[in-house]
Amino acid sequence: LLGYAWQQGWVPLGLASILRAIELNAVAVDNNKAAFTWGRRAAVNLASVQNLYAPAQVVSMPAPRQGLDALVARRVEFLTGYQNAAYAQSYAALVARVQAAEERLPEAVRGKNLLSQAVARGLFKLMSYKDEYEVARLHTQSGFEQQIQAMFEGDFKINYHLAPPLLARRNDKGELQKSQFGPWMASAFRLLTRFKGLRGTPLDVFGYTEERRSERALIDSYRASIEEVIASLNAANHAAAIELARIPEQIKGYG
Repeated sequence: LLGYAWQQGWVPLGLASILRAIELNAVAVDNNKAAFTWGRRAAVNLASVQNLYAPAQVVSMPAPRQGLDALVARRVEFLTGYQNAAYAQSYAALVARVQAAEERLPEAVRGKNLLSQAVARGLFKLMSYKDEYEVARLHTQSGFEQQIQAMFEGDFKINYHLAPPLLARRNDKGELQKSQFGPWMASAFRLLTRFKGLRGTPLDVFGYTEERRSERALIDSYRASIEEVIASLNAANHAAAIELARIPEQIKGYG
């Protein structure tokens, strides 16, 4: 806008003064100079500038679906960080049992182990529910603060808007309401991450809420259903088994 206005003669300053002011401001100098220049060009020939940034047709090819081994390996790595190696291996073990049962079917029926892939995705989704420990881990171990620092310059602070089930107020409908927590929450996250080993144990103070009990119950229910499926898996019920295994994909959001 400044470049456009200056080119139109509406800003009573010389070009050198404008550019020097940008330099003295010392914030994104090159980008601001470029923006000023593009504004000047737009004032002279707006159509030519618009043509340069008009999006061309983009043809995006869908990424190939991962093979089962790669799919499981990535999720085992994630679940190890989420809880521990034993937790991750319990996930891998059930997927392996499904795969073994599916391999006994004719290749024309099992295809590319569609049931095993569905279980690998569905069980992982249930086992990686986002509780207080996981929120803390993702904020402290995923480069979140570094990403924020790369996006902003100067002095700023981070506030967190959270609705912890044990602390949050509820509205008239019984829904949890978020509250604002200051930058000190980052330290609380780092401390809380160290206690993720308590997840699901009697010492897990968060685990007694209805939401957390439901999440753990879903895992057990899904495991029991899949065990029942593979015990009687055959060519006739393979398609139905895949539908059942994909039920967790219908879960949206959290809670």
